Amino acid sequence: MANVANLYQGAAVSTATPAELTLMLYNGAIKFCNQAAVGIEEKNIEKANNNLIKAQNIIWELQGTLDFKYEVSKDFDLVYKRILRNLLLANVKKDIDRLNEALEDIREMRDVWAQVMKVAKNS
Repeated sequence: MANVANLYQGAAVSTATPAELTLMLYNGAIKFCNQAAVGIEEKNIEKANNNLIKAQNIIWELQGTLDFKYEVSKDFDLVYKRILRNLLLANVKKDIDRLNEALEDIREMRDVWAQVMKVAKNS
């Protein structure tokens, strides 16, 4: 069953548009933050660390794709820097409050992105 899920996920990624891939990245970051929160609550340092690093890697990837010829990229960059700072502090201190701040920002970015996709689809 896991193999079928992996095949489906691979097909979903390989056929996704760039906008859909971005949404998948946001959702992945949220998933890893949630898993890190469980790790922090369980005092499982390895689980928290591994998942926070995965979330950081996703945010770095999103930040790296910004095209600064568009003014909005500067705003996105500031949010990504705040998210990364909070993820780093959450990891170093195993601070659930910092993790929740990062998670709130990621969810907001994801929701805005999903709305942009919906508007673009309808126009």
